[in-house]
Amino acid sequence: MRRSLIGRTWPNVLAVVLFVFFIFPVYWMVATSFKKDSDIISKTPVFIPFQGTLDHYVKAIDAKHFWTYVTNSFVVTVGAVLASLVIATLASFAIARMKFRGRKTFVLVVMVAQMAPWEVMTIAVYMISRDNNMLNSLLPLTLFYMMMVLPFTIWTLRSFIAAVPKELEESAMVDGCTRTQAFVKVIFPLLAPGLMSTSLFGFITAWNEFPLVLILNKEEGQGQTLPLWLSSFKTAFGNDWGATMAASTMFAIPVLILFVFLQRKAVGGLTDGAVKG
Repeated sequence: MRRSLIGRTWPNVLAVVLFVFFIFPVYWMVATSFKKDSDIISKTPVFIPFQGTLDHYVKAIDAKHFWTYVTNSFVVTVGAVLASLVIATLASFAIARMKFRGRKTFVLVVMVAQMAPWEVMTIAVYMISRDNNMLNSLLPLTLFYMMMVLPFTIWTLRSFIAAVPKELEESAMVDGCTRTQAFVKVIFPLLAPGLMSTSLFGFITAWNEFPLVLILNKEEGQGQTLPLWLSSFKTAFGNDWGATMAASTMFAIPVLILFVFLQRKAVGGLTDGAVKG
């Protein structure tokens, strides 16, 4: 009985400890965004801002080019995710259903691209953008963000397509559908969990990306995104931590909303994609 009780208790205790460990930085960020400056710089930590203020949020929203950065971030992120989904869906269907010369090599290249650290390629990316007169533009960011999330998207969707019985597709073709129609009417609707999970991954990756936009788009207000905006809250005496925490909280809200909306499908999609096919 005692061993059974201990066996049931320690996983719950460990889960609570890990939850507190991971959630505390988020709580501190949100709490600091509502604190007055005197509470932020106080030597005694103020865990609950009883006398909160919205001045930091007002300052963050009134920052120069704020709405431009918001628009740029959504355009680049949504564009990269949609483009990667279209390309990855077609590529994963070809890998899972068709036999062609170089198929194994292509799969190997996709795996290598997924493991490659993109930070080491920033110099090459900068030179390509510079030579094509695409600096300080949203187009190269969208293209390179798409390339960053494309290998994972292909690999995940390939597992979902491979898990769909070929008989369903063949039955649709026997009933008069072309291969394209069979894909659109039979296979594509079954890919919803995979599309949601890869969309969430791609959105988070592109939304949070910082080094690439820092190198490619250096002119203020032109092609820059919200990650650069977060680093702009500085004063003559150092960082404005209240405004920085308020900006960070607002920066995290779109990802949080998307995660809550896609949570069940995304988690199920990642799990299914890892074991099927």
